[in-house]
Amino acid sequence: MRKPRDFDAELKALEDKARELKTRKVQQLGDLVIATGADELSTDELAGALVAIAETNDTAKREAWAKRGVMFFESRSRRAASPSQRNLRGAPAQPGSPQSPASGTGSQ
Repeated sequence: MRKPRDFDAELKALEDKARELKTRKVQQLGDLVIATGADELSTDELAGALVAIAETNDTAKREAWAKRGVMFFESRSRRAASPSQRNLRGAPAQPGSPQSPASGTGSQ
């Protein structure tokens, strides 16, 4: 005879897992805000910028932002890499290009 399933225990385990994943996501988003320096903005400024980004349907802008994001994470990994590994990653983006960190806001 089969052992009856404890649906309440399974449901509680799933809820705990969902809560853990949500907590991890919030922590990672906070870490990202701090890593990018966006924690220097007021809450209203940050929320407004995020709302504007979320409402943007312009594919070119989204692609430019995605490229800047990739460059941001690559530059962070380069800083953690040894000097010999840095030279293998290629040349940095041209100053003033949409994805260049030196260009400030890019093509917004």
